[in-house]
Amino acid sequence: MKLILQFIRPHWKLCVVTVLLLIIDVAGALFIPTLAAQMLNQGTSGASFQALLTTGIQMATASVLSGVCAILGGYACATLSARVGKDMRVAIYEKSLKLSIYDFRHFGTASITTRTVSDITTITMALTSFIQMVLPVPVIFIIALVLCFSLDMEMGFILLGVVVAVLVLAYFIMQSAAPLFKKLQKLLDRMTTVLLENLTGVRVVRAFNNEAKEERRMGIAFSKYAGTSIKANRRFANLDGLSFLFINLFIVVVYWLSGGRISSGNFQIGDITAVIEYAMMVLFFMMMAQMVIMTLPRALECCDRVREVLEHSPEIQDMVAEDPETEEDQTDEVLSFRDVSFRFADAEEDTLFDLNFSCKRGQTTAIIGGTGSGKSTVASLILRFHDVTKGSISLNGVDIRQMTQRYLRDHLAYVQQKAWLFSGTIADNLRYSNPNATEEELMHAADVAQAGDFIRSLPKGLYSFVAQGGTNFSGGQKQRLSIARALVKKPELYIFDDSFSALDFKTDAALRKALAKETKDSAVLIIAQRVSTIQHADQIIVLHEGQMAGIGTHQQLLETCPVYQEIYESQTKKAQEA
Repeated sequence: MKLILQFIRPHWKLCVVTVLLLIIDVAGALFIPTLAAQMLNQGTSGASFQALLTTGIQMATASVLSGVCAILGGYACATLSARVGKDMRVAIYEKSLKLSIYDFRHFGTASITTRTVSDITTITMALTSFIQMVLPVPVIFIIALVLCFSLDMEMGFILLGVVVAVLVLAYFIMQSAAPLFKKLQKLLDRMTTVLLENLTGVRVVRAFNNEAKEERRMGIAFSKYAGTSIKANRRFANLDGLSFLFINLFIVVVYWLSGGRISSGNFQIGDITAVIEYAMMVLFFMMMAQMVIMTLPRALECCDRVREVLEHSPEIQDMVAEDPETEEDQTDEVLSFRDVSFRFADAEEDTLFDLNFSCKRGQTTAIIGGTGSGKSTVASLILRFHDVTKGSISLNGVDIRQMTQRYLRDHLAYVQQKAWLFSGTIADNLRYSNPNATEEELMHAADVAQAGDFIRSLPKGLYSFVAQGGTNFSGGQKQRLSIARALVKKPELYIFDDSFSALDFKTDAALRKALAKETKDSAVLIIAQRVSTIQHADQIIVLHEGQMAGIGTHQQLLETCPVYQEIYESQTKKAQEA
């Protein structure tokens, strides 16, 4: 409930208006049976037509007022829930942007998606139902009981006993169902995970003729969810029947008691109608409340899941509130690693050991090594996707932990190993790093990245459509567009994380030549597996099992570094055999 109140608080005025409208609606609805009983009593006692007409006008007025308040209350309630849902989604999305890679592994991408979409939808639907169906219940109980007690004390106590019995029954059923709804949300995460895997990996599934296997896996996930859902629904299966039973017994008791009271002159025919109407209205709202109560355990579990994300402390946080002052005189040493070691949170040993190197302005630094040597981890540390375990990384002489993450990343341009494009146009993707870039700047960056020709060959050029993930382009085209996007930014440090792997040798060579001219005022860090991509770098760092096995130029490493020699010879041999 604290989570709901946190997001309702900014909309408290709308919340007050909604509750007031619903209370007026309920009070008007309960006032109508009282007037109906009055009219019936007047009719049987021979009252004048004028008295009957006055009572009828009062009934019509109460009906219109109740109906108008019901419509306005429903509109206000829907608006309130929509705004709360929007604020929740914004909060959880903004928090997800602050989560580190390790944090995402902790929650799971599918789970974050489910919490942002499905869980918040469940919460808003439950909130709407709670306000409209549950909040009025105490008001109805109090008014109905007061009116019933005013007519007959004994009947009032009997109605009170029925209400208490149904509420106690509903409470215990909700308590027993809560663990099942918690399990349901976890099973929903599992279904989402399996479904996303099947949809995104559909080509692999089809290529290996594993449709039947994946159908079985998906079927197991669906069956577990259905089985748990059935168990939860069974908890509520008898609640409605028992509620009807209690109310029907109450009606029987009312008729039984009324006979003696009418004969003694202490009760009238209209009073019987009023008491039964009160009981039926209480029954109706209790039934509606029970339907909502069925969703509350699930909604409360969804609240816990959303709160878990919002209250999670990110692994990577800004350690300072202000950024370092920008110096007019730029230093030659843009990036430096000093005794850097790193260990993943769930690992038993370090992934990187005592790295020492620097990237200078106007120079290209390359990192090469075998699979699992820690090359991409270096890029993650520079971007503060992870923090170093030991040592320090500096940008322009300042420890990157002593600046905000926004400031750090404003000075970097990163092209990841797996090129990713967003749905939209080519221009939208290239402007992702610099929204104010002109078309001339976009095409210049594209030409440097060797993407200009194929962009011009498209009917709409820069405004050609890009599918989600860039699936309508080849791997090489996506890589070149990603490189162009980085070039548009014009940062102090470019990081290319195996970004040339999908390019042929001719395009690779042309791109490196163009890059050398374009980045002469910046530092360049290239992480690669092909020697041909980095052999012209000003310095090459060789990583082997997380340690620096050598540093120098291509020629120097061929003479002094056995690991580099092995890499070079294996690739040269493959090229000759090809």
